[in-house]
Amino acid sequence: MTVTEARGAVDAVWRIESARIIAGVARIVRDVGLAEELAQDALVAALEQWPESGVPRNPGAWLMAIAKRRAIDLIRRKETYQRKLAEMGHQLEIDSNGVEDSVEDQVEAILEDHIEDDLLRLVFTACHPVLTMDARVTLTLKLLGGLKTDEIARAFLAPESTIAQRIVRAKRNLAKAGVEFEVPAGDELLDRLTSVLEVVYLIYNEGYSATAGDDWMRPALCNEAMRLGRLLAELMPTEPEVHGLLALMELQSSRANARIGPEGEPVLLLDQDRRRWDRLLIRRGLEGLERAWALDKPPGPYLLQAAIAACHARAADPGETDWARIAGLYAVLARVTPSPVVELNQAVAISMAFGPERGLEAVDLLADEPSLKDYHLLPSVRGDLLFKLGRLDEARTEFEKAAALTRNERERTLLLERAAAC
Repeated sequence: MTVTEARGAVDAVWRIESARIIAGVARIVRDVGLAEELAQDALVAALEQWPESGVPRNPGAWLMAIAKRRAIDLIRRKETYQRKLAEMGHQLEIDSNGVEDSVEDQVEAILEDHIEDDLLRLVFTACHPVLTMDARVTLTLKLLGGLKTDEIARAFLAPESTIAQRIVRAKRNLAKAGVEFEVPAGDELLDRLTSVLEVVYLIYNEGYSATAGDDWMRPALCNEAMRLGRLLAELMPTEPEVHGLLALMELQSSRANARIGPEGEPVLLLDQDRRRWDRLLIRRGLEGLERAWALDKPPGPYLLQAAIAACHARAADPGETDWARIAGLYAVLARVTPSPVVELNQAVAISMAFGPERGLEAVDLLADEPSLKDYHLLPSVRGDLLFKLGRLDEARTEFEKAAALTRNERERTLLLERAAAC
């Protein structure tokens, strides 16, 4: 095997197995940053050995074993390793002839058990509220997604040095704050779960509607968010918001092929060829939605948004869409999670259900909302409603205003074309 082939194999295995390896080692060393370093050491060992020995039959287990050995060596070198192992509930009977076997046997047992628990600990650590939201998103993609620093930088159109510094600061801040590598309990679990879901949701949204740059969508980020969502659904099967978020992402992603035209231009929902929607993702999303409702808990924001997306997914034709139900769901969502953006979406649904005049009245109530002052979709929605009412000069002004506010080049082009059509 050549070095290039070995590197390709290592990269592929790392993308799949890195989260489990880091999580398993972090339970030993109690430090996420250090655990990642030890896991990276295992990668270096693979790059050195696999060109000669070939890829092992179970490469993930091979990397885990090497990372474990690095953890064992580190513990053995520390004068306080007995205290650290005692913290994990293991008291070792060690004599001068049995040090290696005792430590390795105990650590082996620790690492082989409860892999799912380790992953859940890693999720809650990477998304800890002590970090800024940017840091949580970046660290989650790095530790749980297995993305390289340059991949994250490209995804968010940020300099690689900025992302690298953000990762370093995040690990340092976790260590400085003494964040425990554990799953919180009780009310704290629900509070922290909100942060975890928000991180995954932000990653998905950036992929689904890129805030800046030349591309309308970044599918890699959508796929990564859905992978994280599926992981959470496996780890936390009794939380309806987890299933709700995954269902929302799958239902939204079912439209991906129809959202982009031949030249990469955006295609709006009502103009999409619904024959190109992914029926498998729709089925999975609807099944996930049913699982969430079956848990019989009060609906949260992700479950409600998934229910809205399901109304679109069930409509074979735009004219079959139950806009009155969508408007009602947005009204409930506005009570659960008060937000001017939710109210703007509700206004769109009202216009579709009851006419553009009713929708425009609802939109105009948001005209002085400070948080929407620079939000390009407010003038965009208002322009659309004015266009439907035949008030073309006003509509053109709104579309031009929206085009000036957006940072996405594809969206700006679309808005200017709509302005010209007035």
